[in-house]
Amino acid sequence: MLGTAQILSYIAALGLAAAIPGPGMTALVARSVSGGAVTGFTMLTGLILGDLIYLSVAVFGLAVIAHNYTSLFTLINWAASLYLCCLAWQFWRYQPQAVNIDQRATRKQLASAWFSGLTITLGNPKTIAFYLAILPLVISLDNVSLQIWGMMLVPLTIFVLLAVGAVFILAALKIRHFLTSAEAQRLLFRSAGAIMLLAAIGMVAKTL
Repeated sequence: MLGTAQILSYIAALGLAAAIPGPGMTALVARSVSGGAVTGFTMLTGLILGDLIYLSVAVFGLAVIAHNYTSLFTLINWAASLYLCCLAWQFWRYQPQAVNIDQRATRKQLASAWFSGLTITLGNPKTIAFYLAILPLVISLDNVSLQIWGMMLVPLTIFVLLAVGAVFILAALKIRHFLTSAEAQRLLFRSAGAIMLLAAIGMVAKTL
C-alpha cells in the first residue's frame, strides 16, 4: 500500500495541477456561469473521467505502448487538438444571454457539458504531462498494483478533483449575478476559447 508521505504528495501535486487555470477549469467556470450548478458538476464528472483514463494509462504502463506507436500517438494528438479548436471557436462565437438562475438545463445541454469535459481533459497537455511525467516522480508506478489503483489512487483522484472543481463551480455561481452584461459574458467565454486554442497549438507543436 502507499505510505502516508506518498499519499500526501499525490494529493498536493494533483491539487496544485488541477487548481492552476487551464482549458478544463476555465471551461468549467464558463459553463457553470451559463448553465448553473447542475451543468457545472455534470461537466466536472467528464473532466474527472478523463483524468481517471490518464491515471490508468500511466499506472498500467500503456504510456510505453503509446510512445512506441508514434504515428498513432501523433494522430490522437491532432484529433484532440482539432476538437479543442472547435470548442474554442464555439466559445469565441458564444452569443451572450440573460442569466436565468432558475432555468433548468436540458438533457442535451448536460450531455454536451459532460462530453466537453471529457474531451477537454483528454486533449489537455497539462493533464497529459501530469500523469505521464509528473506522477512517476511522486509515486513509484512499478510498485502500484491493481488493488492500490482501485482502492487508493482512483478514490483519491476523484476526491481531489471534485474538491477543486467544486471550488471553481461555487465561485462561478457567486459571480453569476455580476455577469448579466453581454460584454462580461463575452469576455469570459472568449477567454476560455483563447486558452483552449493555445492548448491546441501547444499539442500540435509537440508533434512537429
